[in-house]
Amino acid sequence: MFGLKKGSSAIAPQKEYTVELGDQKLVFKTGMLAQQANATVLCQLGDTVCMSNVTVSKQARDGVDFLPLQVVYQEKFYAAGKIAGSRFRKREGRPGDDYVLMARVIDRGLRPMFAKTIHNDIQVFCTILSYDFENEHDIASANAASLAVAISDCPADGPIGTVRVGMVGGELILNPSHEVRKTADLDMVLTASQEKIVMIEAGANQVPEADVLRAIEFGKKWAQKIAKAFADIQKEIGKEKWEAPASYTHKEALQVLKDWALADVNKAIKEPLEKLDRRGIFTTFIDGAAAKLEEKFGSAEGNEELAELYAHAGDLMDKVVKGEVRRLILEEGLRMSSRKVDEIRPIGVMVDVLPNRVHGSALFQRGETQGLTTCTLGAPGDKQLTEGMMGEKKDRYFHHYNFPPFSVGETSNRLFVGNREIGHGNLAQRGIEPVLPSEESFPYTIRTVTEILESNGSSSMAATCGSTLALMAAGVPISAPVSGIALGLVSDEEAGKYVILSDLQDEEDFGGDMDFKVTGTEKGVTAIQMDIKIKGLPDEVFKEALERAKTGRMSIMETMLKAIAEPRKEMSPYAPRIETIQINPDDIRLVIGKGGETIQKITGDLGVEIDIEDSGLIFVTSVDGESMAKAKAWIETIVAKPEEGAMYDCKVVRIIDGIGAIVEFLGGKDAMIHISELQWARTEKVEDVLKVGDEVKAKCVEYNATEGKTRLSLKQMTERPAGMPPDRPRHSGPPRHGGGFRGGDRRGPPRR
Repeated sequence: MFGLKKGSSAIAPQKEYTVELGDQKLVFKTGMLAQQANATVLCQLGDTVCMSNVTVSKQARDGVDFLPLQVVYQEKFYAAGKIAGSRFRKREGRPGDDYVLMARVIDRGLRPMFAKTIHNDIQVFCTILSYDFENEHDIASANAASLAVAISDCPADGPIGTVRVGMVGGELILNPSHEVRKTADLDMVLTASQEKIVMIEAGANQVPEADVLRAIEFGKKWAQKIAKAFADIQKEIGKEKWEAPASYTHKEALQVLKDWALADVNKAIKEPLEKLDRRGIFTTFIDGAAAKLEEKFGSAEGNEELAELYAHAGDLMDKVVKGEVRRLILEEGLRMSSRKVDEIRPIGVMVDVLPNRVHGSALFQRGETQGLTTCTLGAPGDKQLTEGMMGEKKDRYFHHYNFPPFSVGETSNRLFVGNREIGHGNLAQRGIEPVLPSEESFPYTIRTVTEILESNGSSSMAATCGSTLALMAAGVPISAPVSGIALGLVSDEEAGKYVILSDLQDEEDFGGDMDFKVTGTEKGVTAIQMDIKIKGLPDEVFKEALERAKTGRMSIMETMLKAIAEPRKEMSPYAPRIETIQINPDDIRLVIGKGGETIQKITGDLGVEIDIEDSGLIFVTSVDGESMAKAKAWIETIVAKPEEGAMYDCKVVRIIDGIGAIVEFLGGKDAMIHISELQWARTEKVEDVLKVGDEVKAKCVEYNATEGKTRLSLKQMTERPAGMPPDRPRHSGPPRHGGGFRGGDRRGPPRR
């Protein structure tokens, strides 16, 4: 008989560790779940629980010459106790943009920790297992991922810790709740090792640079506490790390390549060449490096050492190029085309590049980076709706960024949006959001799209500047213009020297140590995104970088405002107009109608869009003023209340023998014209006066607001004939549609 040993369990025990952050506790568990992964860690913050798993392939794939790190962020509806999705598909699909962005944040913290020589596939899965709608799952996932990497056998520096910093009313808050973040002026995610800051992602409501620095310092302190705790855990339970491959070096070959190419490389860097021309020179040397070394060292046939050297010849030549780029910056303060370290490339700005059928358009160019941005205005119902673990979310403003391969002179079979495009688009969106008008004052849905037509660095900042211009050209009353700039860094850790570069371009990005993007207004910062390629940055870099960024932003903005100084007062004639009507919420059902029949008829007949809020606020959107006026009048008629003594156009919809006629008026309301109110003379048959389909004018003689019943009269549209005796008094009760009226001069039972 098979079975467990007495007293044993199939479930492995787990270890638990707690890191206290003020009044918060991060609880980490490992050892019980997913043991076939290289390492698995659960992080719990409140009732939010996230699992991160790290798996590393045993061998590197052939032809891979980069670090193949992949972070996957998985939303699970069950974590929030929800069954979400369409009627036909309940399984979670591809991660939404928010989760792609969270994965990118975790990736950007982890990536600098791995040696560039590791070419094994590394996959980090982050899965939300429980969410309490208060404690944020991305912070739990990021820290679980960091600890999982630390205790795995994959070599990585660190560990690193991640925190969120909020600012409300000038007060800094550690890991603010989801609700607090809605009112925060600053929302920053910061990752740090025990020594230095590694990654920053932030959105801000025009926060001054001094407050941003304060938040960075605050976040660094708490992130380092987490990193220190992880280091202790790693010492206790971490697996032995395998050794990362050493970077290939060959001093003699490197000197041969320098002697051969360095003078031409130096000249290509300093001369004012176009990007593709300069890159062509570098590529020629890289492609010819193996042949040059073969001239010196001979054929590799039968010689494994030479074969390996020639296989790395291109990498060695690339190292020569990047080394000269860095040397010129550090020693001579010169960059591509002999540009100074704080010099911004020429700026070109145009608005109204496209006809005004596009509601707003702008072209922004900085050097060889060019972005065409459009602004489209839509109805409130055009909001972007996303459904997920946290329920439905509506985005009133969204920016889409496209980076086609022709923008860098290449071809590619990847023609759809990737994670990079999502990330760059979101950065531009976050930079613009703080200056948008309130929905109450400007109820439009707003979409901006940037098509990158040329790229040589900092295209996301071109998207930000282009969005500002396109919004102003479209007549969107933004509170302040926003501009953005990317900064770079070249450092020599041994010499303790670093140089910050304004307006980063491609070669400096690829060979540099930092990409620091900042957007903002004259008043302050609206977004930050910092990535590094080294193990961390000294604190003094941030103050200088933020000061340099503001100087650069203001310089760029000065040129932007020469093209368009402020938002236009008038929108494109092809942009829709929106007017609002406030009705009683109880009357919403009247406007919608049975099964949506009424609202569909209005929109179908007039070609307008109608959006109704629960408060009874109705938005009517149309590009046609006449249709707009008709739609408003139609709705106002539907919700209007009958007034005694007023006259209305009516249509007979039903005849009740011996009782009267039911008529439709005020956009679909029913009323009764009693047989006694058809004419002054005695009426034997209703059909003697009215037939179904007749259109008549009638006077309101009674309206019961409580029951919503109305009594109309035809005869009281004219004077009583001379000599006719007055009517007998009517009973004061309300009319009964379909059953006649109580009291009055009922003439006995209806005839059959």
